[in-house]
Amino acid sequence: MARHVLVLEPDARGHAEEWLQHIVRFVRDYPADVEVTLAVPQSLASRLAAEAAGHPRIHVHALSASEVERCLHPKLAIGAFARWKVMRRCLAASGAQEAFFLCIDSLTLPFALGLGVGRGRRASGILFRPSVHYETFGRGLATLGERVRDWRKRVLYPLMLKNASVGTVHTLDPYFPEYARERYIAGDKVVALPDPIAETAGDHGGKPRTPRFPHDRVAFLLFGELTQRKGIVELLEACARLNPEAAKRIAVLLAGRIDPPLEGKVRDLIRSVRMARPELWIEIDGRRLSFGELAAAVDACDVVLAPYQRFVGSSGVLIWAARMLRPVITQRYGLLGRLVRDYGLGMAVETTSPDAIAEAMEHAARVGAKTLIDAQHARKFLAEREGHAFAARVLAVTPRTDAASLTDPRVRRAGSV
Repeated sequence: MARHVLVLEPDARGHAEEWLQHIVRFVRDYPADVEVTLAVPQSLASRLAAEAAGHPRIHVHALSASEVERCLHPKLAIGAFARWKVMRRCLAASGAQEAFFLCIDSLTLPFALGLGVGRGRRASGILFRPSVHYETFGRGLATLGERVRDWRKRVLYPLMLKNASVGTVHTLDPYFPEYARERYIAGDKVVALPDPIAETAGDHGGKPRTPRFPHDRVAFLLFGELTQRKGIVELLEACARLNPEAAKRIAVLLAGRIDPPLEGKVRDLIRSVRMARPELWIEIDGRRLSFGELAAAVDACDVVLAPYQRFVGSSGVLIWAARMLRPVITQRYGLLGRLVRDYGLGMAVETTSPDAIAEAMEHAARVGAKTLIDAQHARKFLAEREGHAFAARVLAVTPRTDAASLTDPRVRRAGSV
């Protein structure tokens, strides 16, 4: 009898759809003794159901609007207990024996209090934003808010890990498992999980729209959800401070949906940049781009911009850039800065300072983008990030390699992700 795992993710934004698609394709295309139920918002449910194409071992459950609203409550404690309750209800309804949270960060409080997900059932998940070990990276002093945040995590993490109902805690941060093993009684539950490579244009058919950067300029690209935490405001302020001579050699494209509360400010800033630096080529494509369009955009640029504002956790931006061998300009703080330094992926600077961002852009335009990335180390960074490997680790299964599976064209296709 196949193991039955229920995956809960009430947030349709960001990485959720991509990760869930990896899981669906793995179960669909690889022979493995596992059955999955995906409990997701309605907006994701329809697309995932189409991807599953009626597969007998893949079930998609659409969460109600009220369930999603409670799970995403701005007060973290309310959202945490809502997710715990929703998971218990979904487990009972589906008959699944195991619970998996795509973001177990939100469940640290209930699990620290000793709560489980039902008699005989185990819970696992991905710890997306561990930050208690950032002090070991030796990059500046933490703010008061960051110290309070990490104090709370230092209290909750060891209690959560000691909970007998909590199984494997995956983390996208390769530096955290060793820290946890050295400091927590049950720290060996924490294991590294490489963030998977996203699909590219060839996986979605059709001809993607390629950005038309000027050929005689160094092309900089900021893509994805254009939010405050991604540093779009600081980037635009940096553009206004570029040296006029450097601005003549630079092109900047902002590609992605602007966070609605920021839209007015962003468009005002773009107008201000154009007035302050008419020499600069700057454009915005303010919509959600498909995977194929993103791949074409990254391929067309010289430098990827990721000026996060003291962001905690991993980012698919680094993977997109490394896959295309494009250097990034990102924050020096936290995991992103550490990965960029360790793997030679570009420049890690103080992105809270528009002047520092402007200096980095001018440097890239002066020395050439190709000098800023270590191709050999970038390929090492990408190792073991295939989507099927990610799904296999999440579901704790090893694909069968019997004769039938080795000749099945579906398996060969999935293995080429």
